[in-house]
Amino acid sequence: MVPWQRTLLFAAVAVVVAVLLWLALRGIVALISKRPANLGVEEGRLAPCPAMPNCVSTQGVDERHRIDPIPYATSTGEARDRIVRLLRSMPRTRIITDTPTYVYAEVRTAFLGHVDDVEFTFDEQARVIHFRSGSRLPYWDQGVNRRRMEDIRAAFESAE
Repeated sequence: MVPWQRTLLFAAVAVVVAVLLWLALRGIVALISKRPANLGVEEGRLAPCPAMPNCVSTQGVDERHRIDPIPYATSTGEARDRIVRLLRSMPRTRIITDTPTYVYAEVRTAFLGHVDDVEFTFDEQARVIHFRSGSRLPYWDQGVNRRRMEDIRAAFESAE
């Protein structure tokens, strides 16, 4: 075997090993990141964010987690339909629960497949959409959940 063939063989083996390691890591992430048991709306409130910096909520009590709700001027049904359309247009997003006043979706990251839980509840009295977006893993999400929710807010408002 000539040197360039050895180099090519080594590169091919390295690529195969890297892909297998990546697949194994994605599998491990899927196994250890189970859906939280506290999702949903209880007495008009979404679950509070944990102490970790990987979650934002319109009902958050501290600045690190707090984000403003989305106001709406249409009917609650139209606002919910708009949120559902936005979620369906997002890559790697799967709507799990869709009721007249609550929508829950899972959003997977592209590289490792981390799951973020995204919830919306519609306050008909105040005419606002409360939401919560939190990562199951890792501890710090580099602001991904806050940016996602700001993007959803902007898309929602521009669709009016």
